[in-house]
Amino acid sequence: MKLSLPFIIGLLTLLSGCASVPPTNVHQPMTARPQPRNDLATNNGGIFMQTASRPLFEDRRARFVGDTIVVNIVENTQASIKGNTSAEKTGAINASVTALAGVPGKSFQGLNAQTSSSNTFDGKGESGSSNVFTGTMTATVIEVLPNGNLLVSGEKQVAIGQGQEFVRVSGVVNPYMITAANAVNSSQMADARIEYKSSGIINEAQVMGWLARFFLTFIPF
Repeated sequence: MKLSLPFIIGLLTLLSGCASVPPTNVHQPMTARPQPRNDLATNNGGIFMQTASRPLFEDRRARFVGDTIVVNIVENTQASIKGNTSAEKTGAINASVTALAGVPGKSFQGLNAQTSSSNTFDGKGESGSSNVFTGTMTATVIEVLPNGNLLVSGEKQVAIGQGQEFVRVSGVVNPYMITAANAVNSSQMADARIEYKSSGIINEAQVMGWLARFFLTFIPF
């Protein structure tokens, strides 16, 4: 089977394009188109527009699939753990044979035996971590759950020079947590998944090569 040059170039371009986008764990899809609302009037007027119609007493907060919502990423977590265990055990045995009468083995008469044991254990452990992530981005409602909660997901890409930055966020939002400015904090999102990843030359320079990772897996020391 012979492969043409354009096919090989296209395949390499496809593979390079796939490799340049880091994988994600946020809820999919990361965007959704608004669904048609059949309950609206079909005719538009000079002021009334079907695509922008909202009830008279309804604000502009996200409610439907395709609506956008501002997510304020405010993550500041600190965790630490410290453990200390100490155990000590000692023992001693002292035995002597002073006299033997009427039994064989008199050669053991006057034998003294002493033994002692000591066991000490001391263990300490300490671990700590700190995480600070702040920012603002806009996500899209991709699903309205039966209880009225909103499943939102979104991605922001920023290309700087030869590298790309990917900021992704998703989670479940209670509509009562949405402010009048149509915004919600990431700390108020359930099942929140927040990512900040990059791709490009700088990112590749910080990653160990696949061959080195392969041999590192089998090195026993």
